[in-house]
Amino acid sequence: MRKAEYGYTMPAEWERHSSVWLAWPHDKTTFHEMGKVEKVYVEIIDAIHESENVNLFVKDKTMKWKVMGLLDEKNINLEKIHFTVFNYADVWFRDYGPIFVLDRTRKKIAMVHWVFNAWGEKYERLMKDAIIPAVINQKMHLHCFKPGMVLEGGSIDVNGKGTLLTTEQCLLNKNRNPNLSRKEIEQSLKDYLGVSNIIWLKKGIAGDDTDGHVDDIARFVSPNTVLCVYEEDKTDENFPVLKENYEILCNSLEQDGNPLTIVKLPMPDFVGNENRLPASYANFYIGNRVVLIPVFGHENDKPALSIIQKAFPDRKVTGINCTDLVYGLGAIHCITQQQPACDAENA
Repeated sequence: MRKAEYGYTMPAEWERHSSVWLAWPHDKTTFHEMGKVEKVYVEIIDAIHESENVNLFVKDKTMKWKVMGLLDEKNINLEKIHFTVFNYADVWFRDYGPIFVLDRTRKKIAMVHWVFNAWGEKYERLMKDAIIPAVINQKMHLHCFKPGMVLEGGSIDVNGKGTLLTTEQCLLNKNRNPNLSRKEIEQSLKDYLGVSNIIWLKKGIAGDDTDGHVDDIARFVSPNTVLCVYEEDKTDENFPVLKENYEILCNSLEQDGNPLTIVKLPMPDFVGNENRLPASYANFYIGNRVVLIPVFGHENDKPALSIIQKAFPDRKVTGINCTDLVYGLGAIHCITQQQPACDAENA
């Protein structure tokens, strides 16, 4: 029986969470300034934990005690931090972790365990993180759907009402599901995420090793509003790509046939040394009471924060300097995965 027959859907990220999943950074191949990245993690956990629990993977007991000490130094309530000790490879929980879904009554939660192949088998050392959803479910004992399709959480975004955003560059890439047609991929998204309407953007930003993840270019902030990253500088390499995506969104409809409201979100300046890094203000995390925005010490930080604050007037919008984090080729949304709350749970 396919998931759609159970009536489960993926909630929008702004809907109530019971917790967020993270994995503590440790791979020096990914991050050269590990101490600075750890400080970013403490800042993120500090901002999130007051309104939702934090489920945190650590590699071993030594790391657990170290992390507990770092969090305690910031007076973080350790009762809100729930550790899982497991020898994981890296931190990109959005992509290798499960996607949680709720049934029609909003009282039952399940998970979807997609196949993770390290973004088209680019990083062999990270392939072992494909097992993480199974590790989580050893504790949670949820109904687990296995579509048998390669999909990363950062490649999709939903409005919780039936519409999903993604990119052709990623989901139709032959390094993901070469044996599946576009129609078959769409059917899996509909079956396992409960969507009925799929909007296909084209490509992602320069420097993105994930082949165009949508969480760097366009994000739903309400059922009918999308923040779309846009580059105003016509000489910038991102200009034609982002202009095309913006025009597609302006001509797209949501699941009920109504036009979307598209709000431009600026890009930061060039981030990186010789090679451009995938720095984007769109890689934010929407928590229960906070929205955490990656910032990079550039002049567009303030306008980006203002635009996102207008989209979430009832949440505290906080900028987190992600200059060191993005050297690992990801930011706040990439390292987090929300677990939605059932109606029977307390926030």
